[in-house]
Amino acid sequence: MKRLAFAAALSALRAAAHEVRTEHLLIDHPHAFETAATAMSAHGYMKITNSGDRLDRLIAVRAGSLNAALRAAANCADEPSGSVRVDGIEIAPGATVQMGPSGPGVTLLGLAGEPFEVGERIPATLVFERAGEVEVESWVEPRVSGQAASPGLL
Repeated sequence: MKRLAFAAALSALRAAAHEVRTEHLLIDHPHAFETAATAMSAHGYMKITNSGDRLDRLIAVRAGSLNAALRAAANCADEPSGSVRVDGIEIAPGATVQMGPSGPGVTLLGLAGEPFEVGERIPATLVFERAGEVEVESWVEPRVSGQAASPGLL
C-alpha cells in the first residue's frame, strides 16, 4: 500500500513539473512553497541548464509588486542567514544550476500579509545577460513533511 501511495505521489509531482525553454536555456520547474500568513518573504526554486557554448548570467528577477533579490550560499560565519546578496548567478556552458536552500536562489520580499497559497501561480520575469527576458510562472506547492516552515526560493 505504501508503494502505491508513493507511486501516486511521484506521478502527481511529475505532472506538476513544468519548464520554459529559450534557444540555449532550460528553466525547469520554477516553484515556491506555501508560506505562513505572517510571512514577509518567500523563496523561489528552479533548475537552469545552459546547453549553449557561452556563459550566461541571471542578473535580475521581476515579480510584480514583490522585490526580488538574487542570493548565493555564504561561505563565512559573518552571514547568519547562510546566504548573501549577489548581482548575478552564472550558468556556465553545459552546466546546470540548481536553485534551492543550500545554493543560489531568489528571495522575494514584500508579501505584506498576502501569503503564497497552494495552487497559486506567481508570474515572474527572469532577466539574463545573453538570453534576455524570459517569462516564467512559479507554481506554489505544499510543503512536505519535514520541511522547515520558514518563508518559502523562485
